[in-house]
Amino acid sequence: MTEETAGFQEPDVPADAGELTDADRTAAEQEAAGAAPPAGEAHGSEAEVSAQDLREAEGAGPEGEAAEGGPATELEATRKALNERTQDLQRLQAEFQNYRRRVERDRVAVKEIAVANLLTELLPVLDDIGRARDHGELVGGFKSVAESLEMVAAKMGLMQFGKEGEPFDPTVHEALMHSYSPDVTETTCVQILQPGYRIGERTIRPARVGVAEPQPGAAGGTGGKGEAGAETSAAEEENGGPDEG
Repeated sequence: MTEETAGFQEPDVPADAGELTDADRTAAEQEAAGAAPPAGEAHGSEAEVSAQDLREAEGAGPEGEAAEGGPATELEATRKALNERTQDLQRLQAEFQNYRRRVERDRVAVKEIAVANLLTELLPVLDDIGRARDHGELVGGFKSVAESLEMVAAKMGLMQFGKEGEPFDPTVHEALMHSYSPDVTETTCVQILQPGYRIGERTIRPARVGVAEPQPGAAGGTGGKGEAGAETSAAEEENGGPDEG
């Protein structure tokens, strides 16, 4: 071809360039083989990388020991926190039990106070019923109503006390009358002017009574006569002795 294609230039080929000899081909192949690592070495490197990755994943070496120590420390901290929460729960439960006991005790106390206040207001009515019974006026329908009221009061815990002949106790008796009697050996309730009432061990009204004490000199009557005789003898001596017949 005599015409040149536009934009295409043929490479410059040395004049003495010729075909490659066998020696040149062999040298080129060896050079190419030296640039790339052997297949066996390549596989060995991949194996070493895989083993290293596996050891790191399993936590071998110092880094692995640190990794194993981390979960153990975290477990110990979790157990400590659990013990603390358990103790807090036990304290809260004990406080709640104490609170329930206080509430129950306060509830019982409030109930007793309310019942005592109600029954205290009914005491004058019970006194009227007692006086009507003493005078024989508790008859008919009034008797039934009175007995029902006394029964309800007894169910609510109201108890009456105060009887003639029992020893006087200033903690439950209120003395309104006082006298002496040779028939008693100690201060005794001889008359019940108004009965007392209590709820359980709590006295809501003392019994109003008349009391009698032993008569002075009653226990040693002979001694009293001796004193009188001594006084008579002294008077006789002052007057010059007894009169002679």
